Amino acid sequence: MAGFIHVTDTHIVAPGKRVCGRSDTREALRRAIATINAKLPILDGIECVIVTGDLTDHGMHEEYAHFASLMAGLDLPWLAVPGNHDQRSPMRAAFADAQWMPSNGPIHWMRDFGPFAVVGLDTLLEGAHHGELGSDGLAFLASSLATLGGQPVIVATHHPWMHTGIPVMDVDNLRDGAALIEKLEAYPGPVRMISGHVHRAISGQVGSIACQIGPATSHAVLTDHRPGRDPQLVLEPGGVTVYRWIRSPMSGLVSDVIPTGTFAGPWPFED
Repeated sequence: MAGFIHVTDTHIVAPGKRVCGRSDTREALRRAIATINAKLPILDGIECVIVTGDLTDHGMHEEYAHFASLMAGLDLPWLAVPGNHDQRSPMRAAFADAQWMPSNGPIHWMRDFGPFAVVGLDTLLEGAHHGELGSDGLAFLASSLATLGGQPVIVATHHPWMHTGIPVMDVDNLRDGAALIEKLEAYPGPVRMISGHVHRAISGQVGSIACQIGPATSHAVLTDHRPGRDPQLVLEPGGVTVYRWIRSPMSGLVSDVIPTGTFAGPWPFED
């Protein structure tokens, strides 16, 4: 078996601060890490954590140092791509020694898990809330897919291309997502796209591509389908998503959203 855990939108701020004065993102990430560590003995084949952006809330050096200190408690290695709340230079400086961090340019990478591969794409357009791959991102994707030869692949981004029906979030979607989907649909093997940004667990399909948005570890965005509304923060329970490759009875990638925290049980089913 092979697999990873998808974490997104941690929004870490300076120690002692809260996002919007309400969301204790430090405690939320600590709770997520504790949940992952506690679950690892009963999860098979989990190799790493993949963080799809908004590691911090303002992209400041102090925030990345705080994020790093919290992630040091994780019993797994981790990789990340930036989100619209991140800044490349401070993020690169904080994690310059990480094997997945390129020395310059956008923070793209690829990891081979054996039965499948993950391509991490940087969709950060600094100074904007919406995302964009640009020619560099599309070229990196094309070269990565060319080396995989039909191997199942997951593309990990911060900004989704799938519309969620939450207008205030969809307006800040990935702007060149159509070009991305065109390349993914032309790939000869199975493809899935995973993202963050929306702070909710949402799944759908764009063309032939299955798309999943992971829940945030921190706060949620209110599900509000009415146009013309401002985004609103909700202190719903956080979550992470476990992805595992299952070999039988039918090979494929299976995902499971796990709420973070401590809950009563487990107990055996009995009369």
